[in-house]
Amino acid sequence: MTIDNRSSEPSCDVLIIGSGAGGLSTAVTARKQGLDVLVIEKEAWYGGTTAFSGGVLWIPGNPHAKAAGVRDTREAAVEYMKNETGAFFDAEAVDAFLDRGPEMIAFFERETSVKFVRTLYPDYHPTIGGGVDVGRSVLAAPFDIRALGENMKRLRPPLKTITFIGMMFNSSSADISHFFNVTRSLKSAWYVTKRLASHLKELVLYRRGINVTSGNALAARLAKSVFDLGVPIWTSTAARELIVVDGRIAGAVVKDAHGAEKRIVARKAVVLACGGFPHDTARIHNAYPHLRSGGEHLSPTPAGNTGDGARMAETVGAQVPIRFTEPAAWMPVSRVPYGGGQYGVFPHLLDRYKPGIIGVTRGGKRFTNESNSYHDVGAAMIEACAGKNETAMWLLCDHATIRKYGLGYAKPAPMPLGGLIRSGYLFKGRTLAELADRAGIDAGALEATVRDYNLGAQRGVDVAYGRGTTSFNRYLADASHAPNPCVAPIGKGPYYAVKVIMGDLGTFDGIVTNTVGQVLRDGAPIPGLYAVGNDRASVMGGNYPGAGITLGPIMTFGYIAALHIAGKASQHVSDDAREARARTVSPQTAAPIRSAA
Repeated sequence: MTIDNRSSEPSCDVLIIGSGAGGLSTAVTARKQGLDVLVIEKEAWYGGTTAFSGGVLWIPGNPHAKAAGVRDTREAAVEYMKNETGAFFDAEAVDAFLDRGPEMIAFFERETSVKFVRTLYPDYHPTIGGGVDVGRSVLAAPFDIRALGENMKRLRPPLKTITFIGMMFNSSSADISHFFNVTRSLKSAWYVTKRLASHLKELVLYRRGINVTSGNALAARLAKSVFDLGVPIWTSTAARELIVVDGRIAGAVVKDAHGAEKRIVARKAVVLACGGFPHDTARIHNAYPHLRSGGEHLSPTPAGNTGDGARMAETVGAQVPIRFTEPAAWMPVSRVPYGGGQYGVFPHLLDRYKPGIIGVTRGGKRFTNESNSYHDVGAAMIEACAGKNETAMWLLCDHATIRKYGLGYAKPAPMPLGGLIRSGYLFKGRTLAELADRAGIDAGALEATVRDYNLGAQRGVDVAYGRGTTSFNRYLADASHAPNPCVAPIGKGPYYAVKVIMGDLGTFDGIVTNTVGQVLRDGAPIPGLYAVGNDRASVMGGNYPGAGITLGPIMTFGYIAALHIAGKASQHVSDDAREARARTVSPQTAAPIRSAA
């Protein structure tokens, strides 16, 4: 980034607006191609939604799977993508993703501080044609953020509600299991004691946890790579409008933390990486079916994701249509009262999979397999509550279950429950009828639902919805519980419930681009303007096929966009990718579009 002494305007080759994985992966790749890059971020923290995320990337054919001897094929990945995306299958984009994804992983691990580890995640629909039980997802390796130096202070902290006094959990099931078993195992108690002692020391010395995992580790590793390359990240700098010169996007007008406006000149490209529109109130009311019918929505994504990229793109003639049946990655969430009118958002990532926990509507009836993915459960909630003025379910369990696994924000024993009951977060009843009365659920229907569920659950069978019948159902359940890690009867009271409403992990619909990320106007690229990350419409077509299907394409298409800006889009494709593509035929199907105006 340079300063033009004649005009005092900052200038660069590539101006990137947004500092999540999309923006930072584009920045790293562009700088590695010799371009002068500047990243700006409207919030005081860098890291975007990535810093709140699970840090998982879905990349079929990734190097870690190949090194582990996982058997998978490009043909299977294409088949799975066709089955998952349906009418929204985009052959060109899918080919680019499958070609470049493994290369992107290899590039970042070879050239930067970004490192990944293999996971055992199954695809979310492993029984669908082309689905697999393991191998397509990788995870950002844990990271000591002291390596960021002074920039450590600006890294967005992890989502508060899924940490324990700011401590992040490792992705391994062993780490989490120790916390679940702390009152039942001396080994686990000692493990937890050491972890807590180490974390408390970090809080004293640094006022935050320094050993980060998941998306916080990915954001930190990407940022470290950016800083190592000499690329600045200007935080508290909001883009206000795009600069157009002779029909080309030539930079942006921005406002800094002091309210002063300035122009930043971009000689080659402006890249929109603003995180989609999950907090654009008007746009999501038009896009989300449960909001159109009067339901609630509570997104755990950063509050700054207000659709700035979409708005700026529209001002220069781009489109942001709402075309996907599911326009966002649904995440069932609960509202956690902190007191004083403050609250947090808790995403229900783990509890739904555990045996002895079921979900019902206000009518007291189950409506889905609670151990399906968060997106699938969210879609089922919307369908089950269609025509009503709320989209909600209540997760409930007995006393033994909540003390073993927790429920939502309520932690397992020995953590107390009283405060959450008094605050109204948890409902408690000595009987199912009393619980139903306090939670506002149909008591008779609830008693019948539990009775019917328990008949099969005694044998480890979910007669109604088949919980535990797929590898993904079982992956986040309790492997020590037999015969079905997802299913146990609801036993003696007292009983507990938490109200769950709809949230999201980010938007799927977005700015219309071509495969390399150029923003389109009337089908033609707008010179100098690109979109990456959740600002760009998802290649997944509004579905959620596996762990990391947001971040995997985000980093891959950020990599592709940067190569295109540098004039090297046709390079870097491996011989393996070319051969695999030649073996695969991928017809494209057009998709209907509904305007978001």
